[in-house]
Amino acid sequence: MATIKDIAEKAGVSIATVSRVLNYDETLSVGDETKKRVFEVAESLHYTKHKKKVQKKNAKLAIVQWYTEKEELMDLYYLAIRLGAEKKASELGYQIVRVFQDGSDELLHSVEGIIAIGKFSEQQMKRLLSFNKPICLTDQDMGSQKVDSVVVDIRQAVQEVLGYLLQKGHKKIGFLGGSEAFSDRSATIRDERAVVFQEYLTAKGLFHEKDCFSGQFAVDSGYKLMKEAIAKLADELPTAFFAANDSIAIGALRALQEAQIAVPERVAVVGFNDVSVAKYVYPPLSTVKVYTELMGETAVELVVDRIQTDREVIKKVIIGTELILRKSC
Repeated sequence: MATIKDIAEKAGVSIATVSRVLNYDETLSVGDETKKRVFEVAESLHYTKHKKKVQKKNAKLAIVQWYTEKEELMDLYYLAIRLGAEKKASELGYQIVRVFQDGSDELLHSVEGIIAIGKFSEQQMKRLLSFNKPICLTDQDMGSQKVDSVVVDIRQAVQEVLGYLLQKGHKKIGFLGGSEAFSDRSATIRDERAVVFQEYLTAKGLFHEKDCFSGQFAVDSGYKLMKEAIAKLADELPTAFFAANDSIAIGALRALQEAQIAVPERVAVVGFNDVSVAKYVYPPLSTVKVYTELMGETAVELVVDRIQTDREVIKKVIIGTELILRKSC
């Protein structure tokens, strides 16, 4: 920690002057320029006492994925985050250790830091923290555990989608969601997209429980959910659906095509994530673009910052999104 003597030497004033300036002594007769210099020196010394550590040769970072390797192939969202993290780690000179949910985490003893991608329960976090390494959670915020995090601005994204659909005249909007649980089955995970969807439309008097369907975050599930909606709602089928991820939306499009329901003329569909295949399905899928590569890159930067400095304050980075309009709405 910087001392008053350090500040006095750098500011070119006496220790007594520094003490009186920092204590806002109104009887002190020095100019504003001197006060400004003292305060600026005090601030700069306060924030530059972090010592950079020399990176070890062959230093490693671990990427811990809450999915199995097979499950990751079914959800390109998390795969894209991992690829972004691996790219940034390589650029910074770190080797990568991959740990999937069904693999052994004993390799974490040999790494400098951990990028945890996905959703982790309290017990799983305790296990990760037991390795005593800098950790950044990606796609989950657990500030109570004193770890950094990178998350998406879900609330803003969902509100933008619904605002757009309402502006286009849709008054009956359905929701296709998915349910998830932590891999240790300790609890189910609340989907913030579903929460914001209900809150937003309820406030406008437009929320209807019967127009909401939930399954899994997969193409087959989206297909089944839309088939169920078509069968149950018939002529009362909403004129637009918001799907909690692109996989669900793609399955829903297939069901609508089979039922010969025109998209977007009769039913508009909007997904979430903007995975690489979204632009190639028919019709091309309108969706919320999540900057997954940037999420992975930012997580690595936060972990490396922890490794190289003595920063103790946690950082939470919120990544914005963009509504990408294509032919499905």
